[in-house]
Amino acid sequence: MRVFYRARQFWLALRAQPTAQDLGQARGFVSAPLMALFNNLQPGEQAHGLHVLRKLLQQGETHPDLLAAALLHDVGKQRCALLLWERAMIVLARALCPEKAKRWGSGSTEWDLKRATWRRPFIVAEQHPAWGAELARQAGASDLLVSLILRHQQPLSPSLHSLEDELLSKLQVLDDES
Repeated sequence: MRVFYRARQFWLALRAQPTAQDLGQARGFVSAPLMALFNNLQPGEQAHGLHVLRKLLQQGETHPDLLAAALLHDVGKQRCALLLWERAMIVLARALCPEKAKRWGSGSTEWDLKRATWRRPFIVAEQHPAWGAELARQAGASDLLVSLILRHQQPLSPSLHSLEDELLSKLQVLDDES
């Protein structure tokens, strides 16, 4: 059942602590300004990005923007750190009522985000791709990397048409599994 799978992912991420060796590996795939963004992520988010990177490398992937996107696709989450119960709420809502979870996170304002409201985690979940893309752009990321970060949660057309769509598909599969 998908709920139990997501719950297991959630608990594993809570205990994750990237090692110095893990962080050294990450440095080999991003510039110093982009690594600074990665370093600002919570340890569980860093571990998730490193896991996606390792899976791509095991599959023989070499495209530099795809490998950087593995590490950086969630950097927008640093804008608003979530508490344990908020992360759990996202996991459960996305598994049980995904359309509502999406709606609760859309159409938000900065005011909504700063208030202590039950919608805050859903806003972060829905808006972090746009926030992360902007942070990456400001840090000098390529247009392709910015787009991969921006689109990492968007549904893809069944027929892939471009290199970007192909790379995005690979990122999404492993992001969803990790």
